[in-house]
Parts: sequence; structure tokens; C-alpha cells
Amino acid sequence: MDIIFDCPKCNQELAVDSTGAGSELSCPSCGEKIVVPTAAAGRGGPPQPSLPAHAAGHLVSAMASSAAAKVEMHLKVPVHEGPTALLIEKPKATLEVAAKESDRKMRVKTIRHTDCIEVGHDKFDEMVTNFLQKVGEANVISINSMTYTHIDIGSQKLLTDYAVLVIYRG
Repeated sequence: MDIIFDCPKCNQELAVDSTGAGSELSCPSCGEKIVVPTAAAGRGGPPQPSLPAHAAGHLVSAMASSAAAKVEMHLKVPVHEGPTALLIEKPKATLEVAAKESDRKMRVKTIRHTDCIEVGHDKFDEMVTNFLQKVGEANVISINSMTYTHIDIGSQKLLTDYAVLVIYRG
């Protein structure tokens, strides 16, 4: 017969076989060390079966007179204090979903390397950094590198250069 008792700290209902009376165990809910009470101190086990209802002259369904219907269950849901733990991490939203969920419109900015050269000084990194700081990290959806070709006005040659494509909310 099982000994049914509550944890004194978290009130979690516990059931231990009567052979475990007097032994010490840890509560599976809160970890508190508990001494298992004797069968007389606990609430006892399931009620003993009584006479079937049809023997007393009443008609009862087979389900109501089954052994499973006679077992009294004492179940409690453990209560945890503090913030809830994140058990399953949600995947990040796709670009399309992010654009639809946002109250701001999705925008695109292309920064070309040739547009960032001033009097022989390459200001590409500085201009990209300034733009990203202005937009804010939380609003940047993606950053993509690109290569492109253009005709140089002075030499009339076809040149290959690079750029970045920034997709952001703004």
C-alpha cells in the first residue's frame, strides 16, 4: 500500500511504497529533503473496494463499477516562483514575415564603393558604419555584399567594384 503525503515546502503530492516509511528522499519538484512519514501519519493509500452498486439493488454502468473508477486520485500541479523558463526557442521569422509584422516599411540601401572615395581617401567603411549606427542594429534585417561593373568616365574602361546592400526597417 502506498503512503501519500505532501512536501512541506512546495505542497507537491508524493506517493511512496509503504516499505519506504521513515527513509529520507528529495522532493522531485523543489529538491527539499523529506522524511517519508509512516502509513498512519500519511493519508493512506487508495480506498478499499466496496460492494458493487448492482449488489445493493441499483443498476450502474460497467464503467462506474470498474476498479479504475474506484481509485481516488489526488493530483496537484507544482507551482514555480519566478520567471518562466524558455523550453523551445522559436525560429527567426523570414524576411517576408518580418516585413509584414513590422509597423514600419522594409527599405533597401545600397552603398557603392566608388561613391565613398573623396579626394583620394577611401571612406567606404566609415560610411557603412555611420549608416548602420543611424539605422540601429534591431532594425537591420540583412547585409549583403555585391560586386558590380561600371564605366569609368575618365578612362572609358569597364571597371569592377564592390558594394553592400542593406535591408532594414525604417
